Amino acid sequence: MQKDTTTWYASWFDTPYYHILYKDRDYTEAQLFMDNLTHYLNLPDNAKILDLACGKGRHSVYLNQLGYDVTGADLSENSIKTASEHANTTLHFEVHDMRIPFDQKFDAIFNLFTSFGYFENDEDNLTTLNAIKESLTDYGFAVIDFMNVTHVIDNLVPEEVKSVDGIDFHIKRYVKDNHIFKEIDFDDNGEHFHFTEKVKALTLQDFETMMEEAGIFLLDVFGDYKLRKFLKNDSERLIMIFK
Repeated sequence: MQKDTTTWYASWFDTPYYHILYKDRDYTEAQLFMDNLTHYLNLPDNAKILDLACGKGRHSVYLNQLGYDVTGADLSENSIKTASEHANTTLHFEVHDMRIPFDQKFDAIFNLFTSFGYFENDEDNLTTLNAIKESLTDYGFAVIDFMNVTHVIDNLVPEEVKSVDGIDFHIKRYVKDNHIFKEIDFDDNGEHFHFTEKVKALTLQDFETMMEEAGIFLLDVFGDYKLRKFLKNDSERLIMIFK
């Protein structure tokens, strides 16, 4: 497939600056989430897991340490190149577009940390759900961990400056056309950079509608990484488990 450099996510995720800005993400919390999730799903010891939109593969690596056969897939060639340094016989990485089903089937597919709803064309969200469905075994489970848009919009910080590694990232956030935008401006080595993140403000109801259309069964919904109940206004996450 031809490399996609036209969309915001293809260009922004492939820059080193994306990883600099988000380097302080809480991986202890992420590992706790993986522990809770795999325990809840009761996956067999050598289950095949797909980490869809895996970035540099930290969660793939941790899932592999838990004993699973893991494939990490991401659109960013640079991220997959970095992730591949950790590859072994039961940990594989590949550049892949999430809209396309895999040749093999997985016991579980994880799409974590709001790695959904990026596409310019809304139809692509449904296409992605169908691709996930096609890539699951008959008894397999899929998990989408998305932001809870109601909570995010209620608590949106319109402007802030975040300084990381000597770079001042000027960030603006707003809601427009049912999307949450984040404009990021910064200077480095005398050069000015501007990137935009744009994610569709998908609610639980939106996902339910798409899942029904895709013939997917929503089994459970959680509101945080400890797998507590989803509360529409208060939960930080929208974690959906389906098959």
